[in-house]
Amino acid sequence: MDSKATASQRPSAPRVEVTRSISVQPPLSRRGSGPGLVLVVPAGLDLSRHQKTLDPPPLQKWAEEGYAVAQIVVDRGTSESDIGEQLGVALAALEELPTCSGDSVGLVVIPDEDASGSVGFRAALKAHPRVVAAVFYGCHPAEELPVPVLVHLSGNHDNVRTKEQPGKGLVVHTYPAAARFFTIPAHADYSAGAAAVAHTRSLSFLKPLMGGPYFDLEAIWDEHTRYEFTDRSVEATMATMVDEPYVNHVPTLTGGIGRASLTAFYRDRFIFSNPQDAALELVSRTVGVDRIVDEFLFNCTHDRVIDWMIPGIPPTHKRLSIPFTSIVNIRGDRLYHEHILWDQGTVLRQLGLLPEYLPFPYALPGGAGPAAGNQLEYRVPVAGVETARKLADENACASNEMLAFAIREVPKGEPGR
Repeated sequence: MDSKATASQRPSAPRVEVTRSISVQPPLSRRGSGPGLVLVVPAGLDLSRHQKTLDPPPLQKWAEEGYAVAQIVVDRGTSESDIGEQLGVALAALEELPTCSGDSVGLVVIPDEDASGSVGFRAALKAHPRVVAAVFYGCHPAEELPVPVLVHLSGNHDNVRTKEQPGKGLVVHTYPAAARFFTIPAHADYSAGAAAVAHTRSLSFLKPLMGGPYFDLEAIWDEHTRYEFTDRSVEATMATMVDEPYVNHVPTLTGGIGRASLTAFYRDRFIFSNPQDAALELVSRTVGVDRIVDEFLFNCTHDRVIDWMIPGIPPTHKRLSIPFTSIVNIRGDRLYHEHILWDQGTVLRQLGLLPEYLPFPYALPGGAGPAAGNQLEYRVPVAGVETARKLADENACASNEMLAFAIREVPKGEPGR
C-alpha cells in the first residue's frame, strides 16, 4: 500500500482543454494512471459543483474512480458523423496522455433533455473498436450497438422498457422515483440515492469489460483505520480520502461534511478523543466494487469523554465492547464517505447509565391502568455486553429471552431497576 508520504498528497491533476468542446482530465487517484473513458454530455447542462451535495460532477467523479476522462460537450443537433469525428479526437487525446493506460476505453453518455433517444453511436463505435462498453443515462441508444450496453432510465421517462440486442449484452435499470438528470449534482433532478446506486452499477458493468481499474479496497480501508487508531495522524487520515469526503456517525449525528469540516472533526473530536486502548475487532467483511461493509467490535475503556460516540458523558472507567457496522464508499483508491452505525442503548447499558425498567406512560390494551399509588413500568429491551458476545459467537448467550419481557406494576417512586 502507499506510504504515508505518498498518502499525504491530495488528489490533483490539471484538466487539459483539447478543443472548444473536448477536455481531458487525468486520473485523480493516488495511483495516478488508469484506463480511458469518454464522457459525452450535452451543451448547456450545468456541470459545476453544487453546495447541496459533495457528489462531484461526472468528469471529476470518473477521474476520482481512477479513469483518464475525455469529456465531449455535444451541441444540440450534432450529427452521427460529427460524433464519430469528436470521438476520434477524444480517443487520440487519451492515447497521447501519459497517465492513460490500457487499450480498452469505456463510453458514458448523458443525452440532451429533449432527446427521445440518443444521437447515433453505431458507426462511431464500429470505427473505433477501442471502445468496448457503453453506459447511457436517461434513454436507450438510438440503435443496436456493437458493444455491451448499460442503460439507466428515470421513472418519468417514456421509454422504460427493456430492449433486447441479439448477440449483445444489454442491461437496463430503472429508477421510479427519479427524474431524468438524477445523476447531475447541480440539476434540480439530482437524487443522491439513485445517483449512488446507478454509479455503483456502472462500475460493476464497466470494470470487467475494461480490465479495471481495480484497487485493493481492503488495504485502503485498513490503511485509513491504521492512521486513525494506531498512528493517530489527522493529515495522513485525510489524505486517504477524496477531495471532498464526509463521515456520518448515525446514532449521534457526529462527523464532518467536506474536507475542512471533517479535518476539524478528526483533529478536535475523534482521533485524539479515543481511549489509548481503543481497538477494532473484525467480525465480518463484505467487499463490493466500490464499498466495504464491516461488522466489528469497538473495544475500549471509557477513561475520557468520547464525544463522537457518547458526547458529554464523563469517564466511568468501565470496559466497553460495542457492535458496530460501517459502510465505507471508496472512490478509486480514496475514501468518499463512511456511514457508521451502532446501538446506543447497549453503550448506555454497559456504562450503567440505562435503567433496567422505565415508566410506561400509556394505558394498556382495553384501557386498564395501575392501581392507585402505583405506576406501570416496562423492561427496557436493551442488552449490555451480551450484544458484542453474541455477534462474535452466536452461541455466547441464549436467543429470545427478551420475548418474555412484560409490563410490571410497582409503587410510585420505586427506582426502575
